Amino acid sequence: MRRGRRPPSAPRAAGHGGARTVSYVYTSLLGFTVVAALLTVSPGPDFAVVLRTALGAGRRAALCSALGIATGCFVWGLAGAAGLTAMLSASRVAYDALRIAGAAYLMWLGFQALRSARRAARTPAGAAASETPAEALRDGPEALEGGVTADGPRTPWRAFRTGLLTNVLNPKVGVVYMSLLPQFIPHGAPVVATTLMLVAVHAVLGMLWLGAVALAVHRARAVFRRPRVHRRLEQLTGTVLFGLGAAVAAETAR
Repeated sequence: MRRGRRPPSAPRAAGHGGARTVSYVYTSLLGFTVVAALLTVSPGPDFAVVLRTALGAGRRAALCSALGIATGCFVWGLAGAAGLTAMLSASRVAYDALRIAGAAYLMWLGFQALRSARRAARTPAGAAASETPAEALRDGPEALEGGVTADGPRTPWRAFRTGLLTNVLNPKVGVVYMSLLPQFIPHGAPVVATTLMLVAVHAVLGMLWLGAVALAVHRARAVFRRPRVHRRLEQLTGTVLFGLGAAVAAETAR
């Protein structure tokens, strides 16, 4: 008796593993979005820098600062994908040197804000109110929106550079990316592309949050342009920035 031929086995569904990877990526993306949103709204130097820029140079400059901060996220994301963040964490000297540079920069920004508040306190109460629109235009169009401090970043480029340096000189961002991002990169997914996608999510969330802060300050500019209120806010943001820098410096010196 002849044996019948064995029926051919059913072919595996093409792309089954790829579809599963895509599903894992979407799940990881959703989870990371929640975590990144919590990190974004946490008070820190980014918030203080954008707030002070919005108070001193107006809405456009504040949005440029937020864009600089978002660009800094991509710098750290690329550094992490290239392995530079791991090298930075492994080298205590390099890590501390970058922290000291970041602390010095934050303290300098805080000092500028405090000095601006002190100068405003010496200005006669009617001096700011007596400024005409033509005089304000000499300081740039943003002066009509929210006023320009003596040491605030007047141009969009300076505002962008301030936001970028605030982020790039903060090695904690790189350490957070190095420890957090790998948890949301599924096995089999392209590491660099997925890393940049997660960083893009964080950057977009940051732009939305910090942009909302800038727009809120712009809408309330009638209140914030009052000399007393403006001076107090400059003192507050200056104290916060200087205090953050001093805390980082003290922690590094231990």
